[in-house]
Amino acid sequence: MALSDTKIKNLKPKDKVYQVADEAGLFLEVTPKGAKAWRLRYRLFGKQEKVMLGHYPAFGLAEARSWRDECKVLVKRGISPMALKRGDQILDHNSPTVRELGEEFVAKWCIETVGKSRQKKEEQQAENTVLAFATKWYEEIVVPNNKRHAGTLRVLRKDVYPVIGYMQIDEITVEHILTITDTIKNRGSDQMALQTRNILKRLFAYAIARQKTQFNPAAAIEGRFIAQAKSRDVALDSDEIGRLLRAIYQSGMRRANKLALHLLILTMVRKTQLTEASWDEIDFDKSEWIIPAERMKKEKAQVVPLSIQALEMLRELKQLSSGSDWVFPSRNSLSRHISDTTLNHAIRTLELDVQQFVIHDFRRTASTHLHEAGFNSDWIEKCLAHETKGIRGVYNKAQYADQRREMLQWWANFVDSQIEEGRSVIIGRFARK
Repeated sequence: MALSDTKIKNLKPKDKVYQVADEAGLFLEVTPKGAKAWRLRYRLFGKQEKVMLGHYPAFGLAEARSWRDECKVLVKRGISPMALKRGDQILDHNSPTVRELGEEFVAKWCIETVGKSRQKKEEQQAENTVLAFATKWYEEIVVPNNKRHAGTLRVLRKDVYPVIGYMQIDEITVEHILTITDTIKNRGSDQMALQTRNILKRLFAYAIARQKTQFNPAAAIEGRFIAQAKSRDVALDSDEIGRLLRAIYQSGMRRANKLALHLLILTMVRKTQLTEASWDEIDFDKSEWIIPAERMKKEKAQVVPLSIQALEMLRELKQLSSGSDWVFPSRNSLSRHISDTTLNHAIRTLELDVQQFVIHDFRRTASTHLHEAGFNSDWIEKCLAHETKGIRGVYNKAQYADQRREMLQWWANFVDSQIEEGRSVIIGRFARK
């Protein structure tokens, strides 16, 4: 029976070399080490010859069959593909067919055929890499149909392209997908690992529809084996806020990391906006932190009013930064800030009697308590750097600077009061004033 891509992929190595036939003399030779080589048997002037094309999957089934047909044309004209492959004298002058063709024709035919085949192969390989195909998928499918497409692009650039971007789309296996998701999980981002698997599942579904591959390696992995889907409505109650912060300050993590986690709760900013903060963004005189537009999700600069507690933490961090330009310099180099995963690892080291949560839930926690306390929703949304939708958003451009400053000071005092309950550790000099 003729070969298929599925049959070829399922061929396993044995103790000895063995052969699996396709059609018309074409066959695949499998070595004990798992290498698969295309070969062709044919008869020329009553003598059997055998010639090799190359290895699978560098040469696919369709390409091997095309090569076989080209070789058959040569044989009919009295030309030996084996001799042509070796570069030997290819003309048998006892053959009238070859005499009629002449050496010039044969040389020209070889150059054109091999050159076109090689060029076509290189072009196909270039457009069928994961990087090239995913880029096309993102621009033609994701962007027009998904308003939140920027997140997909970040996933591809950060976690997918560095691992498999250079590979052919039909070479990707389940093992490659697991390598990507396991790497993400090891930095404490189980839900992001699940999200990445889902993105890859959609990518390979499109690749199958475009006949670039026959297998979806991401779909072969059930989501529950990567992470359990969690509700995105997690918010810590007041008691959990106190227990969490006490556990943070009682832990053995670096002082700067303790202050970073505390600042995330108080300022309501995103994690990377804090970890990538530089001292030129902090105005101690005005008690403000100005995050530039290029570091904001919506590409609009954000002014964060600093509570008394937050300001005192930053003064301590200034001393801890040892002259670095970064608020949170790396342990290995003052010229770099800490990585995006540092705070995730810090949280994972804690032994907490607190419901499962992720760092991003600090923002939801603050929003929940501020709404319950009766603060204006516009002020809260502005602190979260959320855009108000519809007509209301068009006309509501106010910054609410004074109101937000008062609200964030109330929030810092509220958080302090939760820490005070049963506190058994000295946290710092930034208590309420």
